[in-house]
Amino acid sequence: MAVETIVQDNTTTARADENKIQPNLTASAADSDAEYAPEKMPASADEAQEGVREVEAVTLTWTRTSLIVAFVCMWSLYLTNASQGSITNNLSPFITSGFEEHSLLTVIYIVSSSMAAAVYIPVAKIVDVWGRAEGFLLLVGLATLGLVLSAVTTNLTTYCAAQIFYTIGFSGMIYCVDVITADSSSLKHRGLAFAFTASPYMISAFAGPKSAEAFYENINWRWGYGCFAIILPFVAAPLAITLKYNLKRARAFGVLVNEKKQRTFVQTVWYYIQEFDAAGVILLASGLVIFLLPFTLADSAPSGWSTGYIIAMLVLGLVLLITFALHERFFARQPFVPFKMLTDRSVLATLGLAATYQISYYCWSSYFTSFLQVVTNLTIAQAGYVSSTFDVISGVLLIGVGFAISKTGYFKWLLWIAVPLYVFGQGLVIYFRQPGVKVGYIVMCQIFLSIGGSTMILCEQIAILAAVDHQQIAAALALLSMCGWIGGAIGSTISGAIWTNSFPQALSEFLPEDAQASLEDIYGSLDVQLGFEVGSATRLGIQRAYGVAQERMLIAGTAIMTLSLVCVFFIRNYNVGAMKQTKGMVF
Repeated sequence: MAVETIVQDNTTTARADENKIQPNLTASAADSDAEYAPEKMPASADEAQEGVREVEAVTLTWTRTSLIVAFVCMWSLYLTNASQGSITNNLSPFITSGFEEHSLLTVIYIVSSSMAAAVYIPVAKIVDVWGRAEGFLLLVGLATLGLVLSAVTTNLTTYCAAQIFYTIGFSGMIYCVDVITADSSSLKHRGLAFAFTASPYMISAFAGPKSAEAFYENINWRWGYGCFAIILPFVAAPLAITLKYNLKRARAFGVLVNEKKQRTFVQTVWYYIQEFDAAGVILLASGLVIFLLPFTLADSAPSGWSTGYIIAMLVLGLVLLITFALHERFFARQPFVPFKMLTDRSVLATLGLAATYQISYYCWSSYFTSFLQVVTNLTIAQAGYVSSTFDVISGVLLIGVGFAISKTGYFKWLLWIAVPLYVFGQGLVIYFRQPGVKVGYIVMCQIFLSIGGSTMILCEQIAILAAVDHQQIAAALALLSMCGWIGGAIGSTISGAIWTNSFPQALSEFLPEDAQASLEDIYGSLDVQLGFEVGSATRLGIQRAYGVAQERMLIAGTAIMTLSLVCVFFIRNYNVGAMKQTKGMVF
């Protein structure tokens, strides 16, 4: 098959003359931190929304030192997010078990994922209309609120609400960091930029599980959330200050001129309704939530999927999503997603790849650390180390992947390696993730999955950003993240359905007679499962039940993952080394 090569300039027609944008970015200015005074942005730049204009003005005027400070700040934020994620993910099974609801792990994730998927749309509009710093600070506030609520929760209902704020806040905050990373880097080197900011995961992979074990055994799991509620605002503040300071500097240079327009209150409201594409945001957010909720509610509905309100929600959600597409195409003054993007084959294929990967992954991941502790008899920290294989591998590997993209200018060849490797690794897991198998084989499979998965994620970001211009960066990354969260919610739904229809039945079959009376307690609590002596008949029965459930989850995930090969075929093979998207002092 011939490789299709697309080389295109993604700068908009209105900004085609680069010399007009940055006439004074001479060698001396670009190679030092000396003060310089670039000219104003051209009038055509006013067609962009305010947040986009502001960040373009910042990159045109800030110094190399400011660029370095911004990347250090983003690296620190990724380190904070990776650390808290590693700690809280290892504690979550025990928290739900404390409420005697271990089986609700996937339900909590489905609800929080659905809300997170819906919130990307308004967040993308906020960072485009109000500014990068404003959107970032809003999400930091929500993340901090989620941490505080998680730390003080006394029941499962409050914990679920806390997880919604927590998930929306942290996923949105990292989304804002990714948008700023894209603003501050060229397409050619963007893979390296993303790899650098995400590299702290290999640190948290070792520190996180051990810290989680220490919180659980020696302190209190609540402080696993509480300490980060204190740390996060202090880590987040420097990035916001850097952006606002350099925005003020851009205004002082005259690169960005605010044209204050006199509007009445009604005119102001109408202006922001149009700028935020309020109708589109409401249609898409409500359509997503209504369409995804049945995946959470169907199991408890009187007649399952054939229940009237479940069918009605699916139909209404689908209608709202179709209406959103029509609104964006024909009526929106400032559409969240340009219709051309929604019909671009490369964009659609990339979104399909992201959704497929997340569905496949979350088909089995929710109960993986529980499996490691119950079946392979690992401690919390040891199980965390195994499940963090992805973080270690990706932290090292992605630097090499980003460097390969920078040198060759192409990324699609990496997808043709990563996707088959991931499918192969997941197929191996079906055989090796069973009772009695040595942990080394499980780690081997995790390494294959980590190499394939981390490469895929980075290439997805490059692929969708290569298909749009700078003004659509936030929307493109929001679409990608949204599809990932939707995929995660669907995958968790599949996982939860397999778990509830496999694990208790397998327990009933494999538990010895004297343990049958405790079946409900065993099903609902990880602590109870771990309380049975290793090698006892009851523990062996529980392990066999885990093997049955995990095998079915992995078969489903592998079957779904094969569809990703079709998605890769339709992604265009852009030459990112020949494309210009950002201006000024960038990575």
